Amino acid sequence: MLHIAKLSVGTRDLDDMREWQAARLARTGTLYHQTRNFPRRAAEVIDGGSIYWVISGSMLVRQRVLDIVAATWDDGSACAAIHLDPELVPLAGRPTRPFQGWRYLEPAAAPPDLGTAAAASGIETLPEEMRRDLAALGLL
Repeated sequence: MLHIAKLSVGTRDLDDMREWQAARLARTGTLYHQTRNFPRRAAEVIDGGSIYWVISGSMLVRQRVLDIVAATWDDGSACAAIHLDPELVPLAGRPTRPFQGWRYLEPAAAPPDLGTAAAASGIETLPEEMRRDLAALGLL
């Protein structure tokens, strides 16, 4: 199993991501993200991996990857479509510097789901923006 890390450019917060993904799902009937390069390790990602979204400088949410298929952009050029589970799983969060495209993310390097590791500490009760700020300061 292998994960993918990806910046969610233009997304303000988790609620914003929920809104635009719900709109896309209603419009197209499927949820996917298109990317220029096809992952060479796609089989490992499909085998239980997730896409870890970086929102406003922090890795805040993940979605399980259902499939990765060859697709085309509106102009006819080739791309890859990463099909996603609609469930957004909040993460404990981790500051992440900007990068271009996407990166592979080893399971050991992935931040824990908010509902598991953080539940005992009460972190999930903090507002998302506060969690992001505390993580940026290295306090979470």
